Amino acid sequence: MSAYWICVYKAVHDPAKVAAYADLAGPALREAGGRFLARGLPEATFEKGESTRTVVIEFPSVEAAVAAHDSAGYQEALRALGDGADRDLRVVPGA
Repeated sequence: MSAYWICVYKAVHDPAKVAAYADLAGPALREAGGRFLARGLPEATFEKGESTRTVVIEFPSVEAAVAAHDSAGYQEALRALGDGADRDLRVVPGA
């Protein structure tokens, strides 16, 4: 069953760190089987929605999504991000 990695950027403190993170995270997550479905600011928000950057990545399974997070390549990306942003990251199983 597919799983979805959903990341919402609550605040960006250092755009340069976010860019460095993205340069490393994208390849690491694709290598781990992730497929980017959406990324960017919302075109519309409803029900107290926030206009914050959101990223949705599809993985083959919850296990694959968790393994992607724990991979050496992604951990390197997290070190590059450091305190550059506050994010809410979750893995949600597909229906």
